[in-house]
Amino acid sequence: MKSSPGPSTTECNPSGFIHSIESFGTVDGPGIRLVVFFQGCPMRCLYCHNPDTWAPKKGTLMTVHEILAQYEKNQNFYKNGGITATGGEPLLQLDFLTELFEQAQKRGIHTCLDTSGILFRREKAADYKRMFASVSLILLDLKHSDPAGHRQLTGQEQDSVLAFLDYTQECKVPVIIRHVIVKSFTDGDQELDEIGKILASHSNIRGLEVLPYHGMGEKKYEELGMTYPLKGMPDLPKEEAAKARQKILSSMQKYRKLLST
Repeated sequence: MKSSPGPSTTECNPSGFIHSIESFGTVDGPGIRLVVFFQGCPMRCLYCHNPDTWAPKKGTLMTVHEILAQYEKNQNFYKNGGITATGGEPLLQLDFLTELFEQAQKRGIHTCLDTSGILFRREKAADYKRMFASVSLILLDLKHSDPAGHRQLTGQEQDSVLAFLDYTQECKVPVIIRHVIVKSFTDGDQELDEIGKILASHSNIRGLEVLPYHGMGEKKYEELGMTYPLKGMPDLPKEEAAKARQKILSSMQKYRKLLST
Protein backbone atom coordinates (compact mmCIF):
# COMPACT_ATOMS: atom_id res chain seq x y z
CA MET A 1 0.00 0.00 0.00
CA LYS A 2 1.32 3.43 -0.93
CA SER A 3 1.08 6.53 1.21
CA SER A 4 0.21 9.94 -0.23
CA PRO A 5 0.14 13.46 1.23
CA GLY A 6 -3.62 13.90 1.58
CA PRO A 7 -7.09 12.50 0.85
CA SER A 8 -8.07 12.17 -2.79
CA THR A 9 -11.06 13.99 -4.20
CA THR A 10 -11.39 11.73 -7.23
CA GLU A 11 -15.09 11.36 -7.99
CA CYS A 12 -16.51 8.01 -6.81
CA ASN A 13 -13.07 6.91 -5.64
CA PRO A 14 -12.21 8.93 -2.53
CA SER A 15 -9.38 7.95 -0.24
CA GLY A 16 -9.36 7.45 3.50
CA PHE A 17 -6.83 6.87 6.25
CA ILE A 18 -6.54 3.16 6.98
CA HIS A 19 -4.60 1.67 9.88
CA SER A 20 -4.50 -1.92 8.59
CA ILE A 21 -6.51 -4.64 6.85
CA GLU A 22 -7.19 -8.18 8.02
CA SER A 23 -7.79 -10.41 5.00
CA PHE A 24 -9.63 -13.27 6.69
CA GLY A 25 -11.46 -12.04 9.78
CA THR A 26 -13.95 -14.33 11.51
CA VAL A 27 -15.14 -12.38 14.57
CA ASP A 28 -16.36 -9.06 13.16
CA GLY A 29 -19.57 -10.00 11.40
CA PRO A 30 -20.90 -13.17 9.77
CA GLY A 31 -18.68 -15.50 7.79
CA ILE A 32 -15.13 -14.83 6.64
CA ARG A 33 -14.57 -11.13 6.03
CA LEU A 34 -12.19 -8.46 4.84
CA VAL A 35 -11.82 -6.34 7.98
CA VAL A 36 -10.76 -2.73 7.36
CA PHE A 37 -9.35 -0.90 10.40
CA PHE A 38 -9.99 2.83 9.99
CA GLN A 39 -7.49 5.26 11.51
CA GLY A 40 -8.64 7.78 14.13
CA CYS A 41 -10.83 7.51 17.22
CA PRO A 42 -12.08 10.04 19.82
CA MET A 43 -12.73 7.37 22.45
CA ARG A 44 -10.16 6.53 25.10
CA CYS A 45 -11.55 3.28 26.44
CA LEU A 46 -9.52 2.04 29.39
CA TYR A 47 -9.29 -1.45 27.89
CA CYS A 48 -8.58 -0.38 24.29
CA HIS A 49 -6.07 -2.71 22.62
CA ASN A 50 -5.55 -0.52 19.54
CA PRO A 51 -4.18 2.80 20.87
CA ASP A 52 -2.17 3.12 17.66
CA THR A 53 -5.47 3.75 15.83
CA TRP A 54 -6.38 6.86 17.89
CA ALA A 55 -4.55 9.61 15.99
CA PRO A 56 -6.54 10.87 12.97
CA LYS A 57 -5.12 11.50 9.51
CA LYS A 58 -2.32 8.98 9.90
CA GLY A 59 -1.90 5.44 8.65
CA THR A 60 -2.05 4.62 4.93
CA LEU A 61 -4.18 6.47 2.41
CA MET A 62 -6.26 4.00 0.41
CA THR A 63 -8.96 4.52 -2.17
CA VAL A 64 -12.31 2.75 -2.24
CA HIS A 65 -11.19 0.92 -5.39
CA GLU A 66 -7.99 -0.30 -3.72
CA ILE A 67 -9.94 -1.79 -0.81
CA LEU A 68 -12.48 -3.43 -3.11
CA ALA A 69 -9.63 -4.83 -5.21
CA GLN A 70 -8.27 -6.55 -2.09
CA TYR A 71 -11.70 -8.02 -1.47
CA GLU A 72 -12.09 -9.23 -5.06
CA LYS A 73 -8.66 -10.86 -4.98
CA ASN A 74 -9.93 -13.33 -2.36
CA GLN A 75 -13.66 -13.13 -3.03
CA ASN A 76 -14.07 -16.93 -3.29
CA PHE A 77 -13.27 -17.12 0.43
CA TYR A 78 -15.90 -14.50 1.31
CA LYS A 79 -19.01 -16.30 -0.02
CA ASN A 80 -20.71 -16.19 3.39
CA GLY A 81 -18.92 -13.05 4.56
CA GLY A 82 -18.24 -9.57 3.27
CA ILE A 83 -16.49 -6.35 4.32
CA THR A 84 -16.38 -4.98 7.87
CA ALA A 85 -15.32 -1.42 8.68
CA THR A 86 -13.91 -1.14 12.19
CA GLY A 87 -11.24 0.92 13.89
CA GLY A 88 -10.45 3.15 15.40
CA GLU A 89 -13.83 4.71 14.67
CA PRO A 90 -15.07 4.52 11.06
CA LEU A 91 -17.61 7.33 11.65
CA LEU A 92 -14.68 9.75 11.87
CA GLN A 93 -14.41 9.31 8.08
CA LEU A 94 -18.12 9.16 7.34
CA ASP A 95 -17.99 10.28 3.69
CA PHE A 96 -15.30 7.75 2.81
CA LEU A 97 -17.09 5.01 4.75
CA THR A 98 -20.34 5.75 2.91
CA GLU A 99 -18.68 5.61 -0.50
CA LEU A 100 -16.96 2.33 0.38
CA PHE A 101 -20.23 0.74 1.47
CA GLU A 102 -22.19 2.09 -1.50
CA GLN A 103 -19.65 0.73 -3.96
CA ALA A 104 -19.58 -2.61 -2.10
CA GLN A 105 -23.38 -2.82 -2.12
CA LYS A 106 -23.42 -2.31 -5.90
CA ARG A 107 -21.21 -5.40 -6.14
CA GLY A 108 -23.53 -7.46 -3.91
CA ILE A 109 -21.07 -7.46 -0.98
CA HIS A 110 -22.42 -7.79 2.58
CA THR A 111 -21.32 -4.72 4.57
CA CYS A 112 -20.87 -4.51 8.32
CA LEU A 113 -20.03 -1.47 10.47
CA ASP A 114 -18.36 -1.94 13.86
CA THR A 115 -18.79 1.34 15.73
CA SER A 116 -19.28 3.01 19.10
CA GLY A 117 -21.76 5.48 17.60
CA ILE A 118 -19.97 8.23 19.51
CA LEU A 119 -19.86 10.75 16.65
CA PHE A 120 -23.57 10.71 15.78
CA ARG A 121 -25.27 14.09 15.70
CA ARG A 122 -28.93 14.70 14.79
CA GLU A 123 -28.00 17.65 12.60
CA LYS A 124 -26.13 15.16 10.36
CA ALA A 125 -28.98 12.67 10.29
CA ALA A 126 -29.30 12.88 6.50
CA ASP A 127 -25.65 11.85 6.08
CA TYR A 128 -26.13 8.92 8.42
CA LYS A 129 -29.33 7.88 6.68
CA ARG A 130 -27.47 7.75 3.39
CA MET A 131 -24.76 5.58 4.94
CA PHE A 132 -27.34 3.31 6.61
CA ALA A 133 -28.91 2.63 3.20
CA SER A 134 -25.82 0.62 2.20
CA VAL A 135 -25.19 -1.12 5.55
CA SER A 136 -26.20 -4.77 5.92
CA LEU A 137 -25.44 -4.95 9.66
CA ILE A 138 -24.15 -2.76 12.49
CA LEU A 139 -22.10 -4.04 15.42
CA LEU A 140 -22.67 -1.40 18.10
CA ASP A 141 -20.26 -1.32 21.03
CA LEU A 142 -22.40 -0.35 24.00
CA LYS A 143 -19.72 0.47 26.55
CA HIS A 144 -21.79 1.24 29.66
CA SER A 145 -25.40 1.79 30.69
CA ASP A 146 -24.74 4.72 33.01
CA PRO A 147 -23.61 8.21 31.84
CA ALA A 148 -21.04 8.61 34.62
CA GLY A 149 -19.74 5.07 34.13
CA HIS A 150 -19.50 5.65 30.39
CA ARG A 151 -17.51 8.83 30.96
CA GLN A 152 -15.13 7.07 33.34
CA LEU A 153 -14.63 4.11 31.03
CA THR A 154 -14.30 5.92 27.69
CA GLY A 155 -13.57 9.60 28.38
CA GLN A 156 -16.67 10.54 26.34
CA GLU A 157 -20.31 11.38 27.04
CA GLN A 158 -22.93 8.71 26.42
CA ASP A 159 -25.76 10.73 24.84
CA SER A 160 -24.62 10.41 21.23
CA VAL A 161 -24.28 6.63 21.53
CA LEU A 162 -27.88 6.20 22.65
CA ALA A 163 -29.04 8.70 20.01
CA PHE A 164 -27.22 6.64 17.38
CA LEU A 165 -28.94 3.47 18.60
CA ASP A 166 -32.31 5.24 18.46
CA TYR A 167 -31.64 6.37 14.91
CA THR A 168 -30.70 2.87 13.75
CA GLN A 169 -34.15 1.81 14.91
CA GLU A 170 -35.83 4.70 13.11
CA CYS A 171 -34.03 3.68 9.93
CA LYS A 172 -34.69 -0.04 10.56
CA VAL A 173 -31.03 -1.04 10.41
CA PRO A 174 -30.28 -4.44 12.01
CA VAL A 175 -27.94 -4.16 14.98
CA ILE A 176 -25.95 -6.61 17.06
CA ILE A 177 -24.93 -5.20 20.43
CA ARG A 178 -21.46 -5.79 21.82
CA HIS A 179 -20.73 -5.26 25.51
CA VAL A 180 -17.39 -5.90 27.22
CA ILE A 181 -17.45 -7.14 30.81
CA VAL A 182 -14.72 -5.40 32.80
CA LYS A 183 -14.37 -6.28 36.49
CA SER A 184 -15.55 -3.45 38.77
CA PHE A 185 -16.66 -1.38 35.76
CA THR A 186 -19.37 -3.22 33.81
CA ASP A 187 -20.04 -6.40 35.80
CA GLY A 188 -22.45 -5.05 38.44
CA ASP A 189 -26.02 -6.34 38.58
CA GLN A 190 -27.47 -2.83 38.24
CA GLU A 191 -25.31 -2.06 35.21
CA LEU A 192 -26.32 -5.30 33.50
CA ASP A 193 -29.98 -4.70 34.32
CA GLU A 194 -29.80 -1.21 32.79
CA ILE A 195 -28.17 -2.59 29.63
CA GLY A 196 -31.13 -4.93 29.29
CA LYS A 197 -33.50 -2.01 29.80
CA ILE A 198 -31.86 -0.03 27.00
CA LEU A 199 -32.03 -2.99 24.62
CA ALA A 200 -35.64 -3.80 25.46
CA SER A 201 -36.94 -0.67 23.77
CA HIS A 202 -35.18 -1.31 20.44
CA SER A 203 -36.87 -3.74 18.08
CA ASN A 204 -34.06 -3.71 15.51
CA ILE A 205 -31.58 -5.57 17.74
CA ARG A 206 -30.71 -8.92 16.21
CA GLY A 207 -28.16 -10.24 18.67
CA LEU A 208 -26.06 -9.68 21.78
CA GLU A 209 -22.35 -10.43 22.08
CA VAL A 210 -21.01 -10.17 25.64
CA LEU A 211 -17.23 -10.24 25.56
CA PRO A 212 -14.83 -10.92 28.43
CA TYR A 213 -12.14 -8.35 29.21
CA HIS A 214 -8.67 -9.30 28.05
CA GLY A 215 -5.36 -7.53 28.54
CA MET A 216 -4.07 -7.96 24.98
CA GLY A 217 -3.43 -4.23 24.75
CA GLU A 218 -1.02 -4.07 27.69
CA LYS A 219 2.02 -5.16 25.68
CA LYS A 220 1.20 -2.75 22.84
CA TYR A 221 0.99 0.17 25.31
CA GLU A 222 4.46 -0.73 26.59
CA GLU A 223 5.82 -0.85 23.04
CA LEU A 224 4.37 2.62 22.40
CA GLY A 225 5.79 4.01 25.66
CA MET A 226 2.30 4.49 27.11
CA THR A 227 0.90 3.60 30.53
CA TYR A 228 -1.82 0.95 30.34
CA PRO A 229 -4.76 2.16 32.49
CA LEU A 230 -5.78 -1.34 33.64
CA LYS A 231 -2.27 -2.71 34.11
CA GLY A 232 -2.27 -6.00 35.98
CA MET A 233 -5.99 -6.68 35.65
CA PRO A 234 -6.48 -10.40 34.95
CA ASP A 235 -8.43 -11.59 31.94
CA LEU A 236 -12.08 -12.30 32.70
CA PRO A 237 -13.06 -15.98 32.41
CA LYS A 238 -15.42 -16.66 29.50
CA GLU A 239 -17.86 -18.22 31.95
CA GLU A 240 -18.28 -14.88 33.71
CA ALA A 241 -19.12 -13.17 30.43
CA ALA A 242 -21.65 -15.92 29.67
CA LYS A 243 -23.34 -15.35 33.05
CA ALA A 244 -23.45 -11.60 32.43
CA ARG A 245 -25.06 -12.21 29.04
CA GLN A 246 -27.83 -14.25 30.64
CA LYS A 247 -28.47 -11.47 33.15
CA ILE A 248 -28.77 -8.92 30.35
CA LEU A 249 -31.12 -11.16 28.37
CA SER A 250 -33.29 -11.77 31.44
CA SER A 251 -33.46 -8.03 32.07
CA MET A 252 -34.28 -7.38 28.43
CA GLN A 253 -37.14 -9.88 28.57
CA LYS A 254 -38.43 -8.37 31.80
CA TYR A 255 -38.54 -4.83 30.44
CA ARG A 256 -40.06 -5.91 27.13
CA LYS A 257 -42.93 -7.46 29.06
CA LEU A 258 -43.39 -4.21 30.95
CA LEU A 259 -43.37 -2.22 27.71
CA SER A 260 -46.02 -4.46 26.19
CA THR A 261 -48.49 -4.03 29.06
